[in-house]
Amino acid sequence: MSDDLPVLGYRLKQIDERVLRHPADRAATAALKTIPGVNTVARKLIELGYERALRQSLLASSVRLSLHQLPEVYDRHRSAYTILDIPKTPELYLAAFPVANASTIGSQDPLVLVNSSLLDQLDADQQRVVFAHEAAHVLSDHVLYGTVLQILLNMGGGMLGRTLPTALPLMAVQNALLEWSRAAELTCDRIAALVVRDPLLVCRTLMSISAGTAASRLDLGAFLAQADDYGKASRSLPGRWTRMNLEMSTTHPLSVRRAHELMDWVKGGDYERIRDGEYPRRGEEDPDVKAEAKAAAEHYKERFQGAFKDVVGQAEDATKSVSDWLQKNLG
Repeated sequence: MSDDLPVLGYRLKQIDERVLRHPADRAATAALKTIPGVNTVARKLIELGYERALRQSLLASSVRLSLHQLPEVYDRHRSAYTILDIPKTPELYLAAFPVANASTIGSQDPLVLVNSSLLDQLDADQQRVVFAHEAAHVLSDHVLYGTVLQILLNMGGGMLGRTLPTALPLMAVQNALLEWSRAAELTCDRIAALVVRDPLLVCRTLMSISAGTAASRLDLGAFLAQADDYGKASRSLPGRWTRMNLEMSTTHPLSVRRAHELMDWVKGGDYERIRDGEYPRRGEEDPDVKAEAKAAAEHYKERFQGAFKDVVGQAEDATKSVSDWLQKNLG
């Protein structure tokens, strides 16, 4: 067993993931929790076997990696959980798919699925970024909502349509979960930077994925300048609305935005402080809840400008309809 770590022995022992959460993640998660019935619907869909069907669908066309199957790739995956002090390493699967992407699903027993096109495009260090990002979803307890979102996104293929009536207003629930998903990705970029101990490597990976080509053919300095330009342009109200419209139906924020958000956090000093071991441990006194709530509220107001609030209202009606239907027909 190799110790494939950025620095031999480097660990973020018992780190409390709440200190790493992006304000948008805190805000979106808090907003989801205010929607009556959303957790009931999520858990009911999982109880009814939709998660199992999704897992089987993914696993039927992929290969499980291990110490005996692409061991060098599996070791990069495993090292992320070692660094984050997560006791159990999820199973890793590789699928042939033309879109460069990776995902983590499984509300109780997570698994990681990575597309072959992503591995082919990235070098070994960049692959560590991807695996660290996916491990961050496990650390941050994103897997329940993330799995439900994947179920809803797959309903167009008939997985849900055979059981749930198509008249149910699920689109509002899906939109709320998409907004949450984009916010959660910003948290995972922070954690990935800490795992690989190199925020610029995370940005280089985002650049390569966005361009669809090897990072060696691109200029990271120019990409970071582009991210800075984006940050300045998005401060205006028209800029924020343009971004929201561009991202509306996506699970991930724009790559340039992700680089900008990550580097803003690094410049604030938290990255170096946490990297050097100054952070709250799990089980210790809770972080300043009032300060976190205030930061989340301010970010929520600035970024969403009421748009997500409207989605939450629609999702509240939708989840009540779904929850009532499930209770009546399948409870």
